[in-house]
Parts: sequence; structure tokens; C-alpha cells
Amino acid sequence: MPFQRFGLANDFVSRSGLVWIRQKLCRFDLPRITMRRSRVLVENWFDYPLYYDIAFQAHTQCEADFIEAACRKYCPFGVRRFLEPGCGSGRLVTELAARGYQVTGFDLNQPALSYLRRRLARRRLNAEIFKANMSDFHLSQPADAAYCTVSTFRHLLTEQAARRHLECIAGSLRPGGIYVLAFHALPLNPAEEDIEHWTEWRGRTKVTVTLRVLRTDLRRRIENFRVCLLGRRGSKELRLRHDYRLRTYTARQFRRLLGSVPSLELYNAYDFRYDIEQPFPLNDEMGYCLFVLGRRLPW
Repeated sequence: MPFQRFGLANDFVSRSGLVWIRQKLCRFDLPRITMRRSRVLVENWFDYPLYYDIAFQAHTQCEADFIEAACRKYCPFGVRRFLEPGCGSGRLVTELAARGYQVTGFDLNQPALSYLRRRLARRRLNAEIFKANMSDFHLSQPADAAYCTVSTFRHLLTEQAARRHLECIAGSLRPGGIYVLAFHALPLNPAEEDIEHWTEWRGRTKVTVTLRVLRTDLRRRIENFRVCLLGRRGSKELRLRHDYRLRTYTARQFRRLLGSVPSLELYNAYDFRYDIEQPFPLNDEMGYCLFVLGRRLPW
């Protein structure tokens, strides 16, 4: 996977829009440890929400900070109620609930929703959680703002599904509300091979992820990914492999999609630095993009 580099050579953002890593090469003299390799499970990694949650925990704080900053800058009212479509394990649902917001989240993955409910109960936090499709959902009460990060939006594989999602978002926001939508736009000349590798710890649990682009079909606008996950806690080990697809977007393609949903407008675009004071013009060199969309006010 080609890396878009910023600043130091060891800072990069991947084309999948899933990681922002600073690598550091070190040499250690360690004793040799022999561990029997477990078999590789070919399963959906979203069905293992604990490991998925650990893998992306480094993003939670800066994402939540940016969402709050965007609300302060672009919403004409105080924001109290958030919506997260495709909430998965609920990293941000939990974080924003802990900050005192009313949060609604939904997903199609039942193991992820069960994990999130247990997590909220354990921390004595409240949030409205339900199962629904990102392209067909309804809220009983409109949200002040919504957000969707780490390229979750790209799991909608057709233009019709993506448009319907944006229409549902517009229908779920109060006028003047915003939608923070984050995903990685496709560079004009994508490299043939794209690989990223990172490790996260939570307590004694270590999660290592290797993510590889297997194929990019520019005509059909589909990228095929393979993720390999290794989870370890003491002598216990889990290895799994999951292949999945994401839809691709150039800047022009996203503008065209957004133009088909007249109830939403683009306020500004930002890059992976999450700096609300540094918007960037939408172009094909941005890499990981954070779009701030707004529900148009009535005339």
C-alpha cells in the first residue's frame, strides 16, 4: 500500500484510511522464546470486537476532540446529541458518552453491538444502541451532529447505497447539524502493492495487524483488502484472516455524490492532523480526509 508521507519519513497515513502510525526502529537483545503457532481462523474480524477495538484505540482521543471542535466551529447551536452509523465496537460512542453527551449508535454486526453494550454497562454509561443498516435507518429524535470515521463509509459498495446513506443522515440531523465523515480518498496513481503493519497493547493483551491491498479495480471502484490479526495474552493466541472490499473515491467522485444529495453541503475538508484551524482544499493529494458536511438550513 503506498504511504502518503508528511514531515518525518516515519510518519504516514495508509490508503485504507485506517491507521496513522509513527514507526521507530530499535534494536533489542531478547531471549529466544518458542511459542506454538495456533491455526489461522478465516473469519470476519469485525466479529472479534475486543481485538478490533484495541487495534484502533490510538485514534479515539484525537477523533473525539476533532468532532467536538467541528461542532463548536460549524454548528449554530450547542451540541448535546450525537449519532454514529456503523459504530462497531463503540470506541467513540463510549468516549463521547463519558464526556457527557447523549449518543446513539447502530451497526449490523451483532457481536460488536453486544460487546458495546457490555462495555457501557461496565463503565455505567448510557447510550442508545440498535441494529440497523447504514443505508436504511430512522431515528425517533433528530441528532445535533453525526460522525463516521476510519473509512466505515467505504463499506457501502454502490453509489445508490452511499447516496441513500447520506439521505438518511440528512433526515436524521436537525437543520444546521453537521456530519463529520472521514475516509481515505484514492490517489490519482495508486501503487500496485500497499501494506501496513502496526501493534497496540491494552494491559497484557497485544494485538498486531497486517493490512494489505490485494487488488484495486478502478473501473468498478472496488479495493480488495486482506487483514491478518494476531492477538496474544500470556500463552493464549488468536490468529485470523479476513478478506473484504471497500469502495474507492477520488475527490471528483465524492463531490459528484455529495451533489446528488441537495440537503447536505460541504463546509470544509481536513487531513489526518485533525487540526480544526487548518482546512484544506478538496483534492486527490489529501489522502485521509475528514469532511465536515452540514444539513442545510430551511430558506
